[in-house]
Amino acid sequence: MFLDNQIYLASRSPRRRELLRQIGVKFNLLMMRETAGRAIDIDEQPLDNEAPTDYIYRITRTKASEGWNKVLQRRLPIFPVLAADTVVTIDGCILGKPRDKEDAVEMLKTLSGRSHQVMTAISVAVNDVLQIRLSTSTVRFRELSEKEIRNYVTNHHVLDKAGAYAIQGMAAAFIVDISGSYSGIMGLPLYETAQLLEEAGITII
Repeated sequence: MFLDNQIYLASRSPRRRELLRQIGVKFNLLMMRETAGRAIDIDEQPLDNEAPTDYIYRITRTKASEGWNKVLQRRLPIFPVLAADTVVTIDGCILGKPRDKEDAVEMLKTLSGRSHQVMTAISVAVNDVLQIRLSTSTVRFRELSEKEIRNYVTNHHVLDKAGAYAIQGMAAAFIVDISGSYSGIMGLPLYETAQLLEEAGITII
């Protein structure tokens, strides 16, 4: 057990904060460097020929490990560090966050009328022990017109979202069906998250 039953969340995602609050987890934000002009803590570029599963495991482990190192370096109170990463995959290719709006348009054209996978890995690091889980869900889009895609990209925040869409927003109207974890598609699978946190000594709910 930890004082006040708290964790560190090594993520900037407001959706992950919302989901943690949903299951009653108290957290402190643990920010990594991503600002211009400063070296980033984690390079999230895929390696050559890296499979989506290998990529997401590597990035999520790295985020949790770096987060734990920050706790020790800053001499912060000892709580578990939770990190997560989400990618969209189709035809074995990784669709991360779009570079710009045109890249977002191309991603949505690729997803139109087809099924794709949303993979979210979560990792918890505490006392130099790191555990990881992976949630994989399948999402099927209806056929999208070019006008629909461009309207969506123009009127919604897509550049911070894997695959250029958010299931909890207007893009829900694009989705024919899903198989898997809704919260995992949002960016934090709550079943796996609760398991890992309880194993790390955090009481859920």
